[in-house]
Amino acid sequence: MAEEAAASGPLPVVSFLKIPDGGDPYLEGQRCGDCGAIFLGERSICSNCGVRENLKPQKLADTGVLYVYSIVHRSFPGIEVPFVSAVVDLDGGGTVKGNLINVEPTPEKVRMGMPVEVVYRIAPTKDRDGNEYLSYYFQPREK
Repeated sequence: MAEEAAASGPLPVVSFLKIPDGGDPYLEGQRCGDCGAIFLGERSICSNCGVRENLKPQKLADTGVLYVYSIVHRSFPGIEVPFVSAVVDLDGGGTVKGNLINVEPTPEKVRMGMPVEVVYRIAPTKDRDGNEYLSYYFQPREK
C-alpha cells in the first residue's frame, strides 16, 4: 500500500458528522418528507412509513436528553475505563449513541432524562497515515 499524506484537517469519525469549510461541525440526519421521522446516516427508504426517495438532509440539534446509558468497566486495551456509553434523544428529533464525558461515571451522577449537549473534540489517536479525526461526545448541560 502506498504511503498517503495526512489530510489537511481533521476527518469526521462517522459519515453523519459534517465539518463545513469555515463553519462549526454538526450532526446530520435524514428527515422523511412524508411522516417527519429523522434517522442517522443516508438512506432512500423511511423505516417509519416506508416512503421511498423522500428523505432530505437535516442538521440536528446540539442539545438533547439522556435516554439510556451504561457504565462500561471493561473495554479494548488502551481504552480508559470506566466511561459512560449513552443514547441521547436530540431536541427536534434524532437519536444518537455516543460517550458521555465531563461527568463522574457513577449511577449517582448520571441520570436518565438529564439534559446534555453535543461537544466536538479531536479523537485521542491518529490513524497510521497520521490523520486526525473529529469525534462528538455528550456532556451534561444546565437546563
